[in-house]
Amino acid sequence: MEETQFKRAELEDKEIISDYFRHHTSRSCERTFVNVFLWSRQYPVKWAVVENALVFKSEDNTHVSFAFPAGEEENVRKALEELKAYSEKKGYPFTMYNVTPDNFELLEKWYPGRFQIEYERDNADYVYESEKLAALPGKKLHGKRNHVNKFKSIYANRWSYESISRENVEECFQMALRWRNDNGCNEDLEKNAEMCVTLNALRLFEELGLTGGVLRVDGEIVAFTIGEPVCSDTFVVHIEKAYAEIPGAYNMINQQFVEHECMDYTYVNREEDTGAEGLRRAKLSYRPVFLVEKGTVTEQRKE
Repeated sequence: MEETQFKRAELEDKEIISDYFRHHTSRSCERTFVNVFLWSRQYPVKWAVVENALVFKSEDNTHVSFAFPAGEEENVRKALEELKAYSEKKGYPFTMYNVTPDNFELLEKWYPGRFQIEYERDNADYVYESEKLAALPGKKLHGKRNHVNKFKSIYANRWSYESISRENVEECFQMALRWRNDNGCNEDLEKNAEMCVTLNALRLFEELGLTGGVLRVDGEIVAFTIGEPVCSDTFVVHIEKAYAEIPGAYNMINQQFVEHECMDYTYVNREEDTGAEGLRRAKLSYRPVFLVEKGTVTEQRKE
C-alpha cells in the first residue's frame, strides 16, 4: 500500500466516495461524503481505495489510525491486512476509529479474539424517530411541545419556515457570522473548527447537495439547520444554529425542519454530544430511540 495513494477529499471525489457509502451503508454520521469533505479541512484525514475498499486514514507525526473500510467483505478483509502492514512499517500499533458494533462483529468473525474495542460514549450518535420529532407526542415530550407552542404564541403571525435555497443561503451565511461573534468562537478552537465547517457547508451548499431549513421572525433569519440522508431510512442533521436570545428557536427549527424535510425517513440522526454536559442533557431530553455506538479498535496484547 503506497502512501501516495491517499489524498484529501475534494469535490471531484464526491461521486466515488458517495458510491461506496451508498452500497455499504451505515447510520453513523461519518458515513457521508459531506462529513468527510468538511471535516478533513480540520483534521489530518485522507482517503484512498485499497484492495477495492474505501479507506480513510488519520495520520500526523504522532499517530496512524484508520476508519473501518467500506466495501465488499472479501475486499475489506484484504484491505485490513494492508492497513496493518502500513501501521507496522510506520512503527505504530494498528488502530481503527469510529468502529460500530456490526463492524466489530466482522472483525471477530475473521480474527477471533485478536482485537478489542472500547466504545466512547462521547462519540455515540443520537437517533430519533422522525414522527416523534415532528409531532412531539406524549408525556415525555410534553416540555418540548410547550417550547414550540410558546414560540408560536409569542411570535404569532411573525414567524415563518422555508427551505434553504440559492435565494437565502447568503442570509444564512451572514446569520452564521453574527452567531460566531455572539458565541466567542475565536477563543475556542473546537467552536472555531465547527464554525469553519458551518460556513463551508453554506458556501458549497448546492455543490454538496445539502438540504436545509430556515426559521424567520419578522422576516429575519433567527435559526437554520443543514443535513442530508445517510442511508435509505435515516436522515442526518449536521448543523443547527439559532440565536440564544430568541426563546424556543432551537426547539422550533428542530421540529419544523423534521416536519418539512425529513418525513420520508424513519429516523433522524442528530450526531454525538462530544461529552458536553449541556448538549448531552438536551439530546437525551428528546428521547432517542437508540444510539449508534462507535469505538476504538486495538489489537489484544499478547501475554
